[in-house]
Amino acid sequence: MTVIKVKENESFEQAMKRFKKSCEKAGILTELRRREYYDKPSISKKKKAAAARKRALKKMRRMSN
Repeated sequence: MTVIKVKENESFEQAMKRFKKSCEKAGILTELRRREYYDKPSISKKKKAAAARKRALKKMRRMSN
């Protein structure tokens, strides 16, 4: 859980900016988007395999250049 302590004489905007940056660094928003909908195990396996194929193709393209 991300906690930000507001410093003395710090504006709300600065504190909010620090909070957003710490959330981004912790990966909270990406995790939230990933968990937004439930994927059946079979679908998640297909997505994982497709991502692996995409990485392999990208690697092959990089090696041929």
